[in-house]
Amino acid sequence: MKLWPQLCLALWATAAGVASAAVDPALVADLVAANHILVNQGVLDGFGHVSIRDPRNPQHILLSRSLAPALTTAADILEYDLDCNALDDQGRSGFLERFIHCEIYRARPDVQAVVHSHSPAVIPFGTGRTGLRPMSHVAGFLAAGVPVFDIRRQFGMTNMLVNDATRARALVQALGDKPVALMRGHGDVVVGPSLQIAVYRAIYTETNARTQAQALAMGGPVTYLSREEGEMADVTQQGAVMRPWELWKQQSR
Repeated sequence: MKLWPQLCLALWATAAGVASAAVDPALVADLVAANHILVNQGVLDGFGHVSIRDPRNPQHILLSRSLAPALTTAADILEYDLDCNALDDQGRSGFLERFIHCEIYRARPDVQAVVHSHSPAVIPFGTGRTGLRPMSHVAGFLAAGVPVFDIRRQFGMTNMLVNDATRARALVQALGDKPVALMRGHGDVVVGPSLQIAVYRAIYTETNARTQAQALAMGGPVTYLSREEGEMADVTQQGAVMRPWELWKQQSR
């Protein structure tokens, strides 16, 4: 009888396509919720993806199989090593741009979650001279600076996808130690020290882009948060992130 919980967990892991029975089912449930939240909040649509590092094995990450995020279930979550090899894909394909996630985790031990999206309001800020800057305290993390990755500078004419480790490492270099990097003509990548914070940042990067575009359209100078204001606001907001997370989770059910 004492083996029953372990047997149930092993059976769940096999059914869910997660190679290791050591993966926490609650972690998988949060990752599924993150996919649904980001769709509901207009950050992801049929494309884009979100991943999380496995805290029990930091050299492994969890990421859905290639699937529209709104359709993601626990059974779709795959476990990858940092070379982006699935431990047991059961014949299912992964995202072409999964290398974005693997190379960020390899380079940034502080990062526990990654979001890649084609966040619509963000796109213009990656294509022109007007940089994305923080409009309000909820986007204070942007005060650290928002670099732009232009794939054409290093790779010439491409399909714009970061679909191998070499391109992903170039993106990681552009991201540096920042929480957000824009991808010219493509979207953005957002990272965080937890899944909830990464989701929060992805949502408020999109919200901030819309607000900034409105302010610029009004004409005249715009007063942005200073770096110091942004840093202090970000610390406060990280401490309160579970409040919007629980709301977003309920709204996305």
